[in-house]
Amino acid sequence: MPDPILVTLDGAVLDPNVPLLYADDLAAVRGDGVFETLLVRDGTARCVDRHLDRLDRSAKALDLPAPDLDRWRSAIETGQRVWAQRWGGDREGMMRVVYSRGRESAPVDAVARARSSETGISRESNEATAYLTVAPVPQRAFDVRAGGVSVLTAQRGYSIDLASAAPWQLYGAKTLSYATNMAALRWAAEQGADDVIYLSAEGAVLESPRSTVITVRGDTLATPPPESGILAGTTQQAVFALAEKEGWRTSTERLRTPDLIAADAVWLVSSVTLAARVTALNGYRMPTPERPGEFADLVDRAILAG
Repeated sequence: MPDPILVTLDGAVLDPNVPLLYADDLAAVRGDGVFETLLVRDGTARCVDRHLDRLDRSAKALDLPAPDLDRWRSAIETGQRVWAQRWGGDREGMMRVVYSRGRESAPVDAVARARSSETGISRESNEATAYLTVAPVPQRAFDVRAGGVSVLTAQRGYSIDLASAAPWQLYGAKTLSYATNMAALRWAAEQGADDVIYLSAEGAVLESPRSTVITVRGDTLATPPPESGILAGTTQQAVFALAEKEGWRTSTERLRTPDLIAADAVWLVSSVTLAARVTALNGYRMPTPERPGEFADLVDRAILAG
């Protein structure tokens, strides 16, 4: 695989083979940071505003310094420009934006120290780490776009009320702490499946480790509510916005496993994979919809419009 493109927040394009992080960066030692992943298609990063809005919300949830969104837009433009120069816009890229609290050993300035005394929150560092990379979209994404995914449901182990009762759990924030999600995917692979759909303690459908769940029932698209402690999907939002303009009905509602089985189709939607149809759920072979390309085409057009 070719080397990724590396761009720091100040717009510098660096050698990706030269180390960037310090050994005590809190992204590495604690996963104390947030990230976003954008699709670069036709040389342009897609749904930038939606991703930056979510980056800002995630940063607030972690009490990170407010990200400078204008500087992030500029860095994204640099990243997509260098990517287009390298590949001529013909190859899809995966752009990962990373924003962490910085070094554990960095000194705390007077402003941060004063804020800590006011809030009771100890801030280890006032020098955040901020950069982005662009690399080719993994082959897996193309494979599941074309062939779909087999999925197992898995207990996440908490109630849908936990997000509001325990905000420190950071449900709904896109944090760097993805070890549990990766473990769930490895567990699914050991069982012969491709992916997981999490369920709450009450049996409510939540999300996939890397995707939002959307069901299709006739002319209605439905997805679980973010209030249940899931990540608000940028691609799902773009899809619903375009779908409503084109006459689809959209719904945010509580879903359960029987609702998935009864749907015309179930899709896992994300920024890079885009749309992967669930072909099997807990070993049950899902029926093929009459027009399987219709929803995938909607997602393609939505991310271009978004």
